[in-house]
Formats: sequence, C-alpha cells, structure tokens
Amino acid sequence: MGRGFKIMAEGDYALFTRPEMKVERVSYDVPPPGALEGMLKSIYWKPAIRYEIQKIIVFNPINFTNVRRNEVKEKVSLQNIKGQMNDKGKDPCIYTSEERTQRASMLLKNVCYGIEFQFEMTGLKSTHDDEDEKKHYNIIKRRLERGQYFRTPCFGCAEFPVRKIELVEDFDLNRIASEIIAMGDVDLGFMSYKVEFKDRGIPLNNDWNDPVFSDKASTVYYRPHMINGIIDVRKYREMMKC
Repeated sequence: MGRGFKIMAEGDYALFTRPEMKVERVSYDVPPPGALEGMLKSIYWKPAIRYEIQKIIVFNPINFTNVRRNEVKEKVSLQNIKGQMNDKGKDPCIYTSEERTQRASMLLKNVCYGIEFQFEMTGLKSTHDDEDEKKHYNIIKRRLERGQYFRTPCFGCAEFPVRKIELVEDFDLNRIASEIIAMGDVDLGFMSYKVEFKDRGIPLNNDWNDPVFSDKASTVYYRPHMINGIIDVRKYREMMKC
C-alpha cells in the first residue's frame, strides 16, 4: 500500500516568516516544507511517524497585503512564577496595556496550495501497533476525508488558519493561475526548509511519560525553483544546508 497523499489547502491569509527579518514579519512567497509538515501534524501525529513533503503546487497568484497588529513584547518568566509560588519574587503576570507594541506584517492573501506528501516510520516510542504502517495510513486518510484535526491547522502562524483541506486523487493543473504559469522558472533563492531541534524529537531524559525536550534548534535551508507553479521538493532536498 502506498503511504502518499495529495491534498488541496486553502486560506484567506498566510505568513511564512523569513528568519532574516528580525522586527517586522515578512512572509516567503511560497510555503517552506517545514511549515506544511507542521500543518499536517495538526491533523495527525505520533512519534512513530514522520511527514515528508514531496511536492508543492502554487495555484493562486502570489499577492501580499500589509497589516499592523498589537502584540505583547514580553513572555511570562518561569523564574518569577516559581518565586511567586514560594511567596517571594516579582509579580509573574504580564499586563498587556503596559507590554503592548505594534508590529507590521507582510502577509500572503487568498492562498491555495496543492501538497503531495508521504510519511515514514521513525521507530520512536514504538509499540507493536505503532509499527503498523497500514494503521497510520488509514487514520490519516480518514481524518483528511472527514476534515478532522486535534489542533487548528494554520498557514505559518496560528492567527491564519487553513480554511479548507481536501483530499484529492490528483491535482487539476488547469487551475493554476495564468499569472503563475507566466512566471515560468522562478529561482526562489535560499529559503527555510525546516527547523531541526537538537533532540530530534527524542526526550533528553528518555522518559516519554514525563518528557524533557531541548529548545536548541537550527534552521535548515534549501534553494528550490518553482516551475510553472510546481515546486518539486524532492529534487532540491539533496542540496539542504544548515
């Protein structure tokens, strides 16, 4: 049995943040594979499987819009929380009226992508049942058909949910916008492929019941081309760089 799927994903907005932009958020023109893997994990994920994006098809014209949002610039301090529990230390609360700041973001709007992906077994936290590829295949297929998920799938940031995900037998390439076809072969330059955590998904304490994971990570880059709207991720995966 094949382990691959093809889906259509649509949304009103998307923000695939360029890591080189430090203050204002600016989206890539197209989604990085890692962002789409995260979207799929919102539908179904187990340590025993790993998603791999094979192909990305950009159906709609690449259009941007600018928005300005109020954001909280600080994070809750774990040290202050522990101090408060011991009746000492600073107030751990964040008061948004005092910590609010405005940031501009350049978003993609009216996006529609065809995504071809497959999964493979990792061997992590495996039981006899977890090693059954057919089981995972059927669960993913059923969730995609029913539109089920355990966390709202999003395009890059949680503020921009995926409006529709549809499982398809094949892609209708006639739906690719003429503006995209007219672009021909586009060198997208070096862009983020995914963020890889140092622990590679394995708890540092080897305890799956009470896991401790590393927060150290590095971004892996690749240099894809979009040819008539199609990004063959497999073709450019071999040229990934840290």
